[in-house]
Amino acid sequence: MENLRGIVMMVVSMAGFAMEDMFVKLAAANMPTGQILMFLGLFAAPLFWALARREGKAVLSREALAGPILWRNGGEMVGTAGFVTALTLGQLSSVSAILQAAPLVVTFGAALFLGERVGWRRWSAIAVGFVGVIVVIRPGLDGFDTASLWAVLGVAGLAVRDLATRRVAPSTSTMQVGAWAFLTVALLGAMMLAVGGGATWPTPGQATLLLGAVSFSFVGYWTLILATRVGDVSAIVPFRYSRLVFAMLIGFLVFHERPDGWMLAGAALIIGSGLYSFMREQRLRRLSMRAAAE
Repeated sequence: MENLRGIVMMVVSMAGFAMEDMFVKLAAANMPTGQILMFLGLFAAPLFWALARREGKAVLSREALAGPILWRNGGEMVGTAGFVTALTLGQLSSVSAILQAAPLVVTFGAALFLGERVGWRRWSAIAVGFVGVIVVIRPGLDGFDTASLWAVLGVAGLAVRDLATRRVAPSTSTMQVGAWAFLTVALLGAMMLAVGGGATWPTPGQATLLLGAVSFSFVGYWTLILATRVGDVSAIVPFRYSRLVFAMLIGFLVFHERPDGWMLAGAALIIGSGLYSFMREQRLRRLSMRAAAE
């Protein structure tokens, strides 16, 4: 029953993030990206700040200057800038498909920089996933979209963020990390506005879109935390790929996107390789625990 609750929460979380992407893409049609990010950061950070204080944790503390936190926030800035720029320029479905490669890049980075052992099977899965990304991007072909390169930059930044998260001290709460992340997003938005300019006072319609983005971002983040706390990782993580299903559905209904066969094939390669890599990692972990117990 706990795993079922975790799965439901994970699916709700992915739906929330897909809805956030939709609102951001709609708002970006008439508003600078930097202004959107600054709004998201300034409105979401206080929510996590309040939750951190409720846990007895301080947001303005020396923990915020720890190396892993600084690396995480740097990755957050690069990843968010790349992903949101890709959203504003490209198709929601293809950008979301490329985003699914992030776990593979994390495995790749963990082997290179954190000394984690990765066997040939997972290296093969990573290679297949990268082929899937190339299929979605289609460099040099008629279907090539420059927005895809921004999505790749976003994946790289988010992978740095997730790798750094593995080194965050256990005493640091998730709510502290969330508050720092959204403050970083607000800073990124302010920097983009300072360079590009174009800030406007939101109309009621634009304000509604921004509020929708903030609300669904909070729902996604909160239910993701609940999912990881109530369910087994092996049961809930595969359902993170449901985000692509929601993104494709929203892309079809709201933005009239029609993914072609190349995009669908690339997405299948990315998701399939990601699932295989994850299941292989879980199997090796169980074998290691069994050997240690004996």
